[in-house]
Order: sequence, then C-alpha cells, then structure tokens
Amino acid sequence: MSLLTESGSIRRDNVRTRHDCGNFRSPSSARSATTKPNFVILYVNDATAGAAFYADLLGRKPVEAAPTFAMFALESGVMLGLWTKRGVEPTAAGGSELGFSVESADRVDAVCSECRARGLEVIQAPTEMDFGRTFVALDRDGHRLRVFAPR
Repeated sequence: MSLLTESGSIRRDNVRTRHDCGNFRSPSSARSATTKPNFVILYVNDATAGAAFYADLLGRKPVEAAPTFAMFALESGVMLGLWTKRGVEPTAAGGSELGFSVESADRVDAVCSECRARGLEVIQAPTEMDFGRTFVALDRDGHRLRVFAPR
C-alpha cells in the first residue's frame, strides 16, 4: 500500500486517465487548443535507487527500468520518469516539486507521520495554507514532495 491514501491509490478527483500528448495552438489555427502535459522527468543521482524509492512511495513498480532511467505510469495518466542526471544533455538545472492530493487534513498528518517513520526529511511540518492543509518532504535527491488536502 502506498503512503498517499488508505486504499493504496492516489486521489483521482477531476483527473484525466487517458494518455495523450496534447495539442499546441498553431499560429494559423483558429481553434483554441490547450496543452496537456503528461510526462514529468526528475533528474536523479541514481535511477535504480530512485526507482526503488518511488516504487515504495507510490505502491507500484516502474513500467520501464534501466540502469539510467525508470518510468512509472500513474493512475492520473501522467508518466513519471527518473533519469540519472550524469550524462543528460543539455545539462539539467533547477528544482521540482511533486504534489499529491489526499482526501482529508487528517490524512495529511498521517502521511507526514508515515514519511518521518520511513526516514524522509520533512522540511515543512503539516500546516494550514491558502489552499488547504499541507506538508513537504524531500525525496532522496532533494525533490520536494508536497502532500495536501484541498479546501
């Protein structure tokens, strides 16, 4: 079971489950199109170790795994890739945050306790913010993992 819901699945309210690359509006196009990002890549120090971490966190195995890359298919339809940053061209820079919506403020507190018990560094204790109750932990490569219950 994953950390994110008591049932072992990610909350899926108003989330698309179909994979598509989306449409980009062309300058000559009269119709309105939207972008639909469906793939996130985190650059990590060790893709194999990162895959083990995220398999435990998400409660699922990667759909693709190699020494320098792993990929997870999430219930939302988004694909999460982990790519060893050594050798990435062009060089990756910047940081990232993955957000996980859970069903209640009590669940935010429970997931935070579970993260601490697993040894994750919690850099923001559970707190109330404009959008709801939240906390932030770090994965093994310093990427922020925000868990929140929207108001």
